[in-house]
Amino acid sequence: MPVIQESTDIITVTGLVKKFNDFTAVDNISFEVKKGEIFAFLGPNGAGKSTTIKMLTTLLHPTGGQIILNGSNPALNKDGVRKSIGIVFQDPSLDDDLTAYENMEFHAICYKVPKDIRGTLIEDLLNFVEIWDRKNDLVKTFSGGMKRRLEIARGLLHHPTILFLDEPTLGLDPQTRNHMWSYVKDINQKEGMTVFFTTHYMEEADRVADRIAVIDHGKIIAMGTGGELKTQTGADTLEDAFLSLTGHKIREEEASSLDRMRRMGRLWAGRRR
Repeated sequence: MPVIQESTDIITVTGLVKKFNDFTAVDNISFEVKKGEIFAFLGPNGAGKSTTIKMLTTLLHPTGGQIILNGSNPALNKDGVRKSIGIVFQDPSLDDDLTAYENMEFHAICYKVPKDIRGTLIEDLLNFVEIWDRKNDLVKTFSGGMKRRLEIARGLLHHPTILFLDEPTLGLDPQTRNHMWSYVKDINQKEGMTVFFTTHYMEEADRVADRIAVIDHGKIIAMGTGGELKTQTGADTLEDAFLSLTGHKIREEEASSLDRMRRMGRLWAGRRR
C-alpha cells in the first residue's frame, strides 16, 4: 500500500475573495503556510492584509473561496479554529482599566485555561516578555511597547498552534520592535509555533519571515523567501524588489491607499442614509 504523507501545510487558502459592496478588498488569492513557519504578508495600508487576517481568524466571512486552518474551515467551525489561534490585533485590544495580571486572567477564563495551572502560565509568560514586575499596574500606565508585549503574552496564554500578528510593531520604536521580534522568534523556535504576520516594514519582513507574500490592491503579486524575491527581480534589496513587482514604493502607496479607503467609507456612509 502507498504511504500517505501527512500534509506540512497548516493553512491552505484557495481563491479567497472579500467584497464590501462594489469594492473588492481581497481578490482571488491562494497560498499555503507550513507548520512551524514564520510567514509574512508584505504590502501597503489598504492592500488587503488585515482583511485577510480577519477572514483567517473568523472575524469576517469570505465572499468566496475556501480556507482550511489546522484542519478546519473557519467559516464552518469558528470555535474550533479560535481555540487553536492567538491574535495580536493592529489596534490595541487590552482593557486599560485592568492590571496586566487581570487582563491575562480574563483571557485565561475566556479560553478555559485550567484554574490549577492558570497562575503559573501567567507568571511564566509575563516573565517571558519581561513585565512580571509590572503585573499589578494598570495597563493605562504602560508605554506602547509594553502594551504590545502584554498582548503577545496574552495571545500565547492558551498555547495556540498559530499566532496571528496584524502590523504588531506599528508605531513602536526600532529597539522595542527588535525586542518584540526576539520574543516571537524565541517561541517559534522553542515550540514550533506557526506565526503569520502582516507588515509594511521591508526590513522586518526580510529579517524575520521564512517566506513572504507580496500583496497589493488585494492580489498576491509574488511569494517566496526574501532572497528568492530579490533574485526573481534582480534587486539588491527587498524594497527594490517590491518596486519592481508593484511599480511603486510602499511608502508612496500608503497615502493613496488610505485616501481610497476614506473615500470608500464616505461612499458607504452615503449609501446607508
